[in-house]
Amino acid sequence: MLAVRAGTPYLPWHDPREATRLLRYALHREGFTHTYQSSANGMSVLSVTTELTVWCRGGTFLWTEDGLTVTHPSDDPAGAAQLVKRRLRRPIEEEPGTTRAHDSGGRPPTGSVR
Repeated sequence: MLAVRAGTPYLPWHDPREATRLLRYALHREGFTHTYQSSANGMSVLSVTTELTVWCRGGTFLWTEDGLTVTHPSDDPAGAAQLVKRRLRRPIEEEPGTTRAHDSGGRPPTGSVR
């Protein structure tokens, strides 16, 4: 049980479990339906994909992008969901260090394996 002074309003983002739950719901609305949440010892972890895990502790969501730690306030789970979505759904051309296997020259894909 957390010690809270009487009369203090309940703010869900002060509880990492609740903030992460709200992030999970926001991501679910964006199409990320297979997430896993675990909470203990004043922090919560949300596994979004095999490439991305979001931690919540101390009023902040944290995750890693391209070797850099990204932080976002846990009182804005919808904003964090938009950042995660943008990160995971950016076109392949934007992925650092990637090149296209071949250029179709603007033609539509044929649907066949070559």
